[in-house]
Amino acid sequence: MFKLAAAFSLLATSALATGLEIQIEGEANGTVKIDLFEDVAPKHVEQIAALAAEGKYDGVVFHRVIEDFMAQTGDVQFGRIGGDMSRAGMGGSERADLPAEFSKLPFDRGVVGMARSQNPNSANSQFFIMFKPGHFLNGDYTVVGQVTEGMDVVDAIKRGAGNNGSVLGKPDVMSKVVVTE
Repeated sequence: MFKLAAAFSLLATSALATGLEIQIEGEANGTVKIDLFEDVAPKHVEQIAALAAEGKYDGVVFHRVIEDFMAQTGDVQFGRIGGDMSRAGMGGSERADLPAEFSKLPFDRGVVGMARSQNPNSANSQFFIMFKPGHFLNGDYTVVGQVTEGMDVVDAIKRGAGNNGSVLGKPDVMSKVVVTE
């Protein structure tokens, strides 16, 4: 019994959980907290955390928001508020694209996944948060985390129009993104 308790204690003190705290402004106003799964997608979590720590996500809009599906953000190249939003969603970051880190974790409500092109190894900086389960994504997109607080804020994000969910007018924005431990 002692060995098991000691092993659990050691594991609990050595495994630091990385997360994000995102301040959202617009139609949605509030804070969203995300637990990042560094044990499931270490390269993706490392990239997201580095971009957040560098302030790259601050001022980036939710450019693609589809009712009953997901809200997408993270285009640090073309998705900055106040810029030319016509290319929002087409960019990434100056960092290299990432190899897929697919897992068996399902895309349920509140799950955070990495956006990518048709190439499974093309995820870079963009990510999305699920409004509802989307199990058709399972095994084809990288799961990077889970919303732990603020799903009501996510639910209030301004929806886009048309089949691709492009947000027209003034989109909601991640005004500040902070890495948490």
